[in-house]
Amino acid sequence: MRRIVPHLWYDKEAGEAAEFYASILPDSAVLSRTKLGGTPSGEVELVSARLAGQEFQLISAGPYFSFTPAVSFVVAAESAAEAERLAAALGAGGAELMPFGAYPFAPAFAWVRDRYGLSWQVIFRPGPAPRRRIAPALLFTGAVCGRAEEAARFYASLFDGAGVGDILRYGPDEAPDREGTVKQLAFSLEGMDFTAMDSAYDHGFSFNEAVSFIVYVETQAELDRFWAALSAVPEAEQCGWLKDRFGLSWQVVPTAMDELMGSGDEASRARVTAAFLSMKKFDIAALKAAAEGGER
Repeated sequence: MRRIVPHLWYDKEAGEAAEFYASILPDSAVLSRTKLGGTPSGEVELVSARLAGQEFQLISAGPYFSFTPAVSFVVAAESAAEAERLAAALGAGGAELMPFGAYPFAPAFAWVRDRYGLSWQVIFRPGPAPRRRIAPALLFTGAVCGRAEEAARFYASLFDGAGVGDILRYGPDEAPDREGTVKQLAFSLEGMDFTAMDSAYDHGFSFNEAVSFIVYVETQAELDRFWAALSAVPEAEQCGWLKDRFGLSWQVVPTAMDELMGSGDEASRARVTAAFLSMKKFDIAALKAAAEGGER
């Protein structure tokens, strides 16, 4: 089954971070922790977690990337009191980007950076509960400012049943943001809700590999299609990773990889690891052959 899973990169703290988030967010648990050797980063740890009902993958793989507010995660609270509690807990040991309080768009909101550098927006709005408690938020700034709508429509064109919702646009008196660019929009991909906005302020950050989105696919044909559509930076292609035309990082991964890497057979897992480290775009048949001890 095709699905999208946020992927978070840490230096050494993936397991610790997953436990921290699971202790704060409702409907959360750490599902698995796996050590993997023989990588360019040495031994890495892979962590799977459910956070506010959403699957996440986390990795400890060295100090190569740092989180930025270009990607944050919006948590929908069920009350103003819960929003205040979640914001305080997530921001403990981190920093306030927008302090908790009432804003024109919500009676209770805060934007915080946690102790690991990851950004969270916690919001309460009266009315029907959102479909999901957590949603990635993409901030298009710097060289890609003004392209939030283009990006959302491009992503929606690639996935079945995807769509772009209502768009709130900047007006003529909201400089430095250009009139007509996106103040807020929502879109959905494979059942995951996203938000996006443009910001013309000089933030000094952009998308990077610290946050990527895994697209799990069943077949090589699907994998090839998503790779061809999304990859726009050839030098960023490595081990199933790519960057799109907006600088956002994705991974296109066969669903079979969970089984291949979850095997209790360490020799098989080592062969699969060696195989995928030599790849840019994944070759499913070659990965399965490696797991079985042969060559394609």
